[in-house]
Amino acid sequence: RPPMEQPKAGDGAPQQRQKKSSAAKKAKKGDSGGARPAIKPKKDLQVNRLKGTQLLTVPDFLTSAEAKAFVDVAESMGFTHQGSLGPLKGEAYRDNDRISVTDPLLAQTLWESGINRIFMDINISGKAATGLNPNIRLYRYVEGQRFGRHIDESVHLGDGSRTQYTLLVYLSGKGSAKDSQALVGGETVFYDHRGGIVAEVAPVQGMALLHLHGARCMLHEARFVKKNVKYVLRSDVVFA
Repeated sequence: RPPMEQPKAGDGAPQQRQKKSSAAKKAKKGDSGGARPAIKPKKDLQVNRLKGTQLLTVPDFLTSAEAKAFVDVAESMGFTHQGSLGPLKGEAYRDNDRISVTDPLLAQTLWESGINRIFMDINISGKAATGLNPNIRLYRYVEGQRFGRHIDESVHLGDGSRTQYTLLVYLSGKGSAKDSQALVGGETVFYDHRGGIVAEVAPVQGMALLHLHGARCMLHEARFVKKNVKYVLRSDVVFA
């Protein structure tokens, strides 16, 4: 097993400038200057806990149309390659494309569309979940790209607020054998302290995955994409 690989804290990057497109024109503009797809609140979301851990999956958090709208907007804005050859200097091996925007309204919309109800009874060290990190990241993995074993670090946002959970929403995923655009590979895999596999999560379009990060983050990786393109939306759950 390779040693633990840890990315830099914060996962920050400059905001990408939006390029004009029909998809972007149809979407609402965000505070960041980018485009914001419309998201409808979801009722009766199903929450699954994986193997008695703190790993949570939420099927159908986004509809297929909502997920595709995010992909269209992201492609219209343009991705920037993010890479490292880790584990040198404590960095994970990373090879993917990325967009980072600061959009408090989009973070609030995602939170209030159903994530807030999941965290109503979850407290960490006496602190409650208050919303999502307004730093919204969009990832793209083409064939052969992956993100090696790493942990996600907790981030201080000021006023006693700190991120404690990673939120991933898969914008593309596996499909039927007849679907030429179905994703093959790209699983999110979690490991225990001995390197044993705890869980393998195959991307499903619209599904959300939530896991603890910071001091209690499990080592995990995004396996390489074998066919087609993997798109992911990323934010973090803030506690205060």
